[in-house]
This record gives sequence, structure tokens and C-alpha cells, in this order.
Amino acid sequence: MLLKTFVDEKHYLFAEKADDWQDAIRMSCKSLEADGTLDATYAEEIIACVEKHGPYIVLVPGIALPHSMEGAKGVFKTAIGFMKLEQPVSFDDSDPEKSATVFFTLASENHEAHLANMQQLFTMLTDDDLVEELFLVKGPEDLLRLDEKYS
Repeated sequence: MLLKTFVDEKHYLFAEKADDWQDAIRMSCKSLEADGTLDATYAEEIIACVEKHGPYIVLVPGIALPHSMEGAKGVFKTAIGFMKLEQPVSFDDSDPEKSATVFFTLASENHEAHLANMQQLFTMLTDDDLVEELFLVKGPEDLLRLDEKYS
């Protein structure tokens, strides 16, 4: 399951809060930047897309999927990063449902690998019990525990 992959590849970040949604997007990319999956250019691409198209990355209240268009600058590998904030960050102050604490940052360089990742992510996000527990995780050991529980 993806949760173990996040830990194995060190594609995770746990933090108290972000200054604003732009900061949250930059933070959500950091673990993917650390191993060269992407560079800082990609976070700016995502921010530009959200500024242009609105908070499309907040799929459901509490969960954001930061990503940009296929072929975006700054992406060198295909992966998903996980970030959990203790305090929600708002993507639209007029809409409380457009806040998030759980982030799955998508980086796509290989279409087939990206589709496989998306299928795994979809399976996770359609498990209501798992989603509820993701809102409570505090560290990588919690991700491993959930991976064991839901595999």
C-alpha cells in the first residue's frame, strides 16, 4: 500500500501548521524534492494553477491533492508525497470545506506509473475508516500501522 511506500521512500512530512495555502503546497513538495523526484519549480507551478483555476486540489473537506498539469516543469520522477498538518490550511476563506490537513502531492513523469499510483490512492481514499484515521496520524509509525491494518 502507498502508506508504507511513503515511509520507505521518506516521502512524508508532519508539521504543526503552514503560514498559508501557498506555504502548505511548498511544504508538501519538500519530501519529494529531497530525493530529486522534483524541484522547487514544481511547487510554484501548482501554486500558479490554483491561483488560475481555484482550489481544485481540495477533493473533499480536509484532503488536498497538490498537482499540476501533465508535463509540468520541475518533475523528474513519478511519486506521491504525504503531508499531515495539525492545523488546517484554508484554500478559500469563504468556503470552510476548502481547507485541508492531509495532503497527497502528485508528481508524474511516467504515465503508466502515475495511473498505478492513482489507483492505489483512489482505493485508499474510498475507504472511509482509513481516511478518518489519516486525519489522526502523527508520524511515520502511524502510517506503517495503518498500512498493516488496511493491507
